Amino acid sequence: MSGRLWLVVPAAGQGRRMGADRPKQYLQLAGRPVLARTLARLHEAFPEARLCLCLDADDGHFDPAWVPFDDWRRAPGGVERVDSVVNALETIAPDAAEDDLVLVHDVARPCVTVDDLSRLLAAIADDPVGGLLAAPVADTMKRDDGAGRVRATESREGLWHAYTPQGFRHGLLRRALNDALARGVAVTDEASAVEAAGLSPRLVSGRRDNLKITHPEDLALAELVLAAQALAAPAPSATHPEASPRGTKGA
Repeated sequence: MSGRLWLVVPAAGQGRRMGADRPKQYLQLAGRPVLARTLARLHEAFPEARLCLCLDADDGHFDPAWVPFDDWRRAPGGVERVDSVVNALETIAPDAAEDDLVLVHDVARPCVTVDDLSRLLAAIADDPVGGLLAAPVADTMKRDDGAGRVRATESREGLWHAYTPQGFRHGLLRRALNDALARGVAVTDEASAVEAAGLSPRLVSGRRDNLKITHPEDLALAELVLAAQALAAPAPSATHPEASPRGTKGA
């Protein structure tokens, strides 16, 4: 594979389900904005990666000091998440090689662990398709009848919860997303676009605490998860120092 790694972080959502006075990526999580926490975790795992951050054009909350990466750029956010990712891939196209690996990570997933990030990269580094962090479904799955009652109990065998990051080659992902949108395929994540192209992404088992902040109670749960992770983690070493906010280059 190419020696370059790109990170794409869509952060243009409005987070209306949170019912807050600002988008969820700017809500405080253990003393820092969610966005800052997520970027710090990614930087801890991939300090040399290149970042493309998707932000709304009218974003008045963003502070560049929250970005710990030396090499980063800003892409315009789109109406939907997939539009933001397409914009990011277009933004990095002049500098990204066809086979550069791109990891797309939700800004609202600040609890992803460095170990999971590293294992994902190792698992897909030489994979011809790419893959994603995911976890087997553990709960009983019910299908409703459209009127608030159970229609059937579905088998959970072979079902996985899809997480992020999801990683694919720049050229492959760009073509898959553009083709899926052109054909009217519902693109719920990057893997779904690659699947629509006839390919099978690799499932890389990840921790279940890689939660996505969507509802108000998720913020409190994420704070508990971060605290538990901090207690379980070994003391920072010279190899993996704690990331801290600093200035930016190439905003």
